[in-house]
Amino acid sequence: MKPPRFEYDDPTTTEEALDLLAQHGEDAKVLAGGQSLVPLLNFRMARPDRLVDINGIEELSYIRHDNGTLRLGAMTRQAAVESSDTARQLCPLLVDALHWVGHAQIRNRGTVGGSVAHADPAAELPVVFSALGASFHVRSKTGPRTLSPEDFFQTHRTTSLEPSELLTEIEVPVLPAATRTAFVEFARRQGDFALGGAATVVSVDESGACRDVRIALLGAAPTPIRASDAEDAIRGRRLDEDAAREARVLTEAAITPTGDIHGSGDYRRGLIATMVYRSLLQAASNRGEAA
Repeated sequence: MKPPRFEYDDPTTTEEALDLLAQHGEDAKVLAGGQSLVPLLNFRMARPDRLVDINGIEELSYIRHDNGTLRLGAMTRQAAVESSDTARQLCPLLVDALHWVGHAQIRNRGTVGGSVAHADPAAELPVVFSALGASFHVRSKTGPRTLSPEDFFQTHRTTSLEPSELLTEIEVPVLPAATRTAFVEFARRQGDFALGGAATVVSVDESGACRDVRIALLGAAPTPIRASDAEDAIRGRRLDEDAAREARVLTEAAITPTGDIHGSGDYRRGLIATMVYRSLLQAASNRGEAA
């Protein structure tokens, strides 16, 4: 299939892109890696009058360690983050999750900002950034904004980005020592959209008890959500088989995912709860422990 007709712009600076978005507003769509938008265009699920292609804006592609945070330019390719020693050292959870994103060819073109802005509830990066407590920096001609995951993700494939705004950077706090992370998901085939998953971040104290726990769920709702009941049950305890089992039960009782041809809502609920169980045990084994 072919996309509908559209006008095309290819700015080379952020300011030029913001000028175009301010001028054309709701009539324009931003094209980053194209791995999400182009299929929507081909299936006529998106019909913008104009595409603003930001692939030529080199200033939006970077991986930086800055004052206790990992900063990722929105146009940074997923493959670049996956192979980055800086990202691996500062944020192993992100690198682990990227291995599950599509295939290598997809990650070579796909961008971290594009995946976030597309806001698919079955995508890995929105869930991981939610578990990590990332901040999303957006800009328009009227000024910048910084949004939390809870404020950024609104519903299925919908964010709080205004038509004139551009996501420019994702800022991820560097995890403290004695923090363990894990990402697990289940898909029918490698590269398929996941039927469910979980991203877990656990900080432990000197005794080995969980000082802080964050569990973000993939595919459980129209946006990434936290398994707050499970988090509350684990906090202050040692992360062992009993704690993981209780977290699974609490998660299954708390979520109501929708079903489709790939699995009923009941099937997905049990699957996601099992992913929570597995991610906690994987974190307990120190795999993905932050330096």
